Formats: sequence, C-alpha cells, structure tokens
Amino acid sequence: MTRVAYLKDLLGLNTPLLITVIFVPAAILAEAAEADPLYRFLLSAAGVIPLAGMIGTATEALAEKTGPRLGGLLNATLGNAAELIIALAALREGLVSLVLASITGSILGNLLLVMGVALLVGGIKNGVQKFDRAHAGVDATLLILSVIALGIPSLFNIAIEPNFASVEGLSIGASIAMLVMYVLALVYSLTTRSHEGDPLVREAHAPSGWSMRHALIALVIAVGLIVVLSEILVGAVKPVTESLGLSEFFLGIILVPIVGNVAEHLVAVQVAVKNKMDLSLSIAVGSSLQIALFVAPVMVILSLVLGNPLKLEFNSYELSAVLAASVITAFVSLDGESNWLEGAMLLVVYVILALAFFFLPIPV
Repeated sequence: MTRVAYLKDLLGLNTPLLITVIFVPAAILAEAAEADPLYRFLLSAAGVIPLAGMIGTATEALAEKTGPRLGGLLNATLGNAAELIIALAALREGLVSLVLASITGSILGNLLLVMGVALLVGGIKNGVQKFDRAHAGVDATLLILSVIALGIPSLFNIAIEPNFASVEGLSIGASIAMLVMYVLALVYSLTTRSHEGDPLVREAHAPSGWSMRHALIALVIAVGLIVVLSEILVGAVKPVTESLGLSEFFLGIILVPIVGNVAEHLVAVQVAVKNKMDLSLSIAVGSSLQIALFVAPVMVILSLVLGNPLKLEFNSYELSAVLAASVITAFVSLDGESNWLEGAMLLVVYVILALAFFFLPIPV
C-alpha cells in the first residue's frame, strides 16, 4: 500500500479532501504566529472541510457496526456536526447575525446548490433520472412545514416586540415543538421507511472497513480539531468583515454552510452520477431538515447556557429565499423524475440569491 493510499484509508478521505488536510496545521500555525486575520480565516475555513469529511466517514463506519436503525440515528444526529460546532463558537462570541444567516444559508445551499449540481451532473451523465415520488413528496411537505415553523416566530415577533421576554419565550417554545417534530420524523423513518432513500435515516452509503475503535478515535479527533479551527475562524470574522467591507450576514449565508458540509455535498453529487437519485435527494433534503428541525432549535436552547440568547428571528429576505427554495424543491419532487435542466435552474436561482445577499446592506 502506498503512503497516499494509507493516509486515505486512515483518514477516510478521497484524494481531493486528503489534499486539504494540510490546511489544518497551517491554520493552527497561522493563529500561533498571529498572522493576518484574512489568512487565518481562509486557512481555518479550508481546514474544516476535511475534518467534516472525517466525521462523515466515522459516522458511516459506526452505522455499519451498529445496524441500520441505530446507525441511521447516528447519521441524523451527527450529519451537521461541523456546522453546529462553528455556530456554537460564533454564538459564544455574540455573532448572532452570523448564526442565523448560517441556518438560512445551509438550507439554501442544500436545496439549491447541492441539489442543483447533483441534478445537473447526474442528468448530463444519465439523462432523465427517476426517484421514489411518494417518499420525495412527503419529504418536501415536511421541509415546507419546517420552514413555516422557522418563519412563524419571525413574523409574530414584529407584533410582540419590544416585549423581549415574550419574544424569547416564543423562540424557546417553537424550538421545543420543532425538536418534537424531528423526533417524530425519526421514529417514522426508523419504523416505516426504507433507509436508503430516507432523508433522516440513511444506511452507510460508502463502506469504510473501519473498526468501531478506529471510527470513534477519528470522530473524537475530528470534532476536537473542528472546535479549535472554529475558534480561529470566528475570532477572525470581525477583522475580515471590516477589511473586506463584507457583513457577518453574507459570510454566514454563503461561506459557513459550504465549509461545514462540503464533504456530504460531494457525496450527494457522486451518488447522483451513479444514478442513485433517491440517496442523492435524501442527502440534500435530509441535511436541510436537520438544520431546520434539529440544529436551529438546539442552538436556541444552548444559547441560554452560553449567555447570548438566540431568537428565531429571520429577516424577510431570508424567509422569502428559504420558502422559495422549499417550494422549488417540492415542484421538482412532484413527478418523480429529474433532468439536467432542472439542476441548472436551481443553480441559477442560487447564484442570483448569492449576488442579492452580497449587495444587501446589513439586515435590520
């Protein structure tokens, strides 16, 4: 076995992701040397990418060892671990707008960018691709309901403010209700549906051959390093936004979601090329559902402990964009088949939204 092959097997990364491992020590050294904040920001962001891939591989390996139900639960719980860790670091520093924007950006990125690339590349390679229409329809409905659940506190807070106690109470109550919905969806997934095409509970899609010990060690190391890099990344946000004239909002809605979930995004595209559209769509939709129904409410609850209460209060631009993306996903799912043109349309919408958010002043 060559040295490169050994490292790929040891870390559970493909060649492109393996190359990015160099950014992990580079970011730590840049922080120690107090390098320019922009360099620290870019290096730490790039370093998170292979670590997120390691978490995904370790989770898949554990899923192989524990069986489809417990393994599916692990996938559903750890699927967005990197994004959650970055958001917690940002929240502790009081970067609330960055956290809220990252929630919005994750949903938009999965539904428009990831699905768009998957449908485009898969359609070019395989022509018209088919998937389970019934499952996709139920998932799209759950997704729209999730977006509505995120939007209700934002809309009602306009009338409730400036009674901040009531605003906080609404956010906490809505978060608890969303977590209950997430648990119910998991129970339904674990007991009644086949796992490969399920958005929340998926069997391992890339056997790693790792032992449980190997997977646990890799998981602990990857999570620990992501915590370190998240601190570096978040610490550089303010100087970077000031020097480049960008807002925390734009960084959160575009960059953070891509960095935190790029490894799983690549898997969604790879399986689409292999004409496994049920699995590809389940990755994109499932990640969005996890963000809306699990990560967002968990952030609200944990924010009370961190001393920076997070309210589910998104601006009208975010709500409009997320609702539009969810509706588009529902329409794509209606006929049970996809083609490259639908993928191109999703990507065009994502690019237009990215440009709009780039030129949008800091939201009020």
